[in-house]
Amino acid sequence: MKNALAVVLAGGKGSRLEPLTRDRAKPAVPFGGGYRIVDFALSNCLNSGIRRMLVLTQYKALSLDRHINIGWRPFFCRELGEFIDIVPPQQRIDEHWYQGTADAVYQNIYEIEKERPKYVVILAGDHIYKMNYAKMLDFHEQMGADLTVGAQRVDPIAAQQFGVMQVLENDRIVGFEEKPTEPKSIPGDEEHCLASMGIYVFTARFLFEQLCQDATNDRSDHDFGRNIIPSIIDTHRVFAFPFMDENGKQDAYWRDVGTLDAYYEANMDLISIDPLLNMYDSEWPVRTHQPNLPPPKFVFGSREDGDRKGFAMDSIICSGSVISGGQVVRSIVSSNVRVNSFATVEDSILFEGVDIGRHAKIRRAIIDKGVKIPAHAEIGIDTAKDRRRGLHVSDEHVVVIAKGDRLERIFDSEQVA
Repeated sequence: MKNALAVVLAGGKGSRLEPLTRDRAKPAVPFGGGYRIVDFALSNCLNSGIRRMLVLTQYKALSLDRHINIGWRPFFCRELGEFIDIVPPQQRIDEHWYQGTADAVYQNIYEIEKERPKYVVILAGDHIYKMNYAKMLDFHEQMGADLTVGAQRVDPIAAQQFGVMQVLENDRIVGFEEKPTEPKSIPGDEEHCLASMGIYVFTARFLFEQLCQDATNDRSDHDFGRNIIPSIIDTHRVFAFPFMDENGKQDAYWRDVGTLDAYYEANMDLISIDPLLNMYDSEWPVRTHQPNLPPPKFVFGSREDGDRKGFAMDSIICSGSVISGGQVVRSIVSSNVRVNSFATVEDSILFEGVDIGRHAKIRRAIIDKGVKIPAHAEIGIDTAKDRRRGLHVSDEHVVVIAKGDRLERIFDSEQVA
């Protein structure tokens, strides 16, 4: 693993996750109460023994930079050759933003070459999963591969959003289509297709050659899935590596939280009795920045308080939060949240610092950092009404409250009316 360098593509704009990505990059979006999406790829690297990482940022990267600097730098010792470096767009090769995944790596080719890796592991910073990259690197070496692609079985509908591969019995890739409208199924398994996870292991010298060739092609989109992989499968040793989950589940857990509804469902997965993604696994911990906060607190519950009881059921409650006479059911409550008396929160995700006013009712909502919900407000109870208020409602009727939404003005005007 000392010969491997990880390149994490963390510059995603995440337009389909708006308004959560209005002020932050997609990999910096909070997840599961105390984490950021990028923490999963970085934790996989650390747990796999990869201790040299370049994180390529681009859009709205300030919160992502801050998170990595505070939460991740302490794990690495520069004197021992370990590092996690944040690399913003340098425009060193041309004066433009990254034009594709391959172009993002190509524009930073000097930084990669300087480390002299034997292998380069290229990762997306916006997926939720656990994976031991050491096993994939071992497979890459054993097969004498030029490129190995992480692969997972998906249904044909989902396959339309991914690169779809056709492989031989030895897992050698003989066909690759990026986001096909009619994806080809796995031979002998008509219900599944073999999809690329956007995880690549390249032999470094081979990667440099392909990036330089692609950069000179004016007709290329400069993307690994659209251009580089289809162009090399007939002439080089390109293999698919079947994804294996570190929790030993029958169906390996991997989620692309690219839409609001996919993001919401992935969070809600965590509060089930036996979630596919085990966040309490001491053998494969997901690391992040843990602020110095007091434990969560639940108050009001004596006989004298009557119906004023602070409790949570089937929920995740993070440090520093106070459930003060309110009720939380099937929800994820981040740090420093306050749920005040007689308020109810159901099937919702509350980001850090949210304040739920007295008697408020929240259902199937995502509420962004620091938002204050006025007393008696009702959100998610009538989504048609929420739309008329100008609030963002997803296709599956999840209401998203952004940091800039002027809730007091909305609900004050309704009370006047």
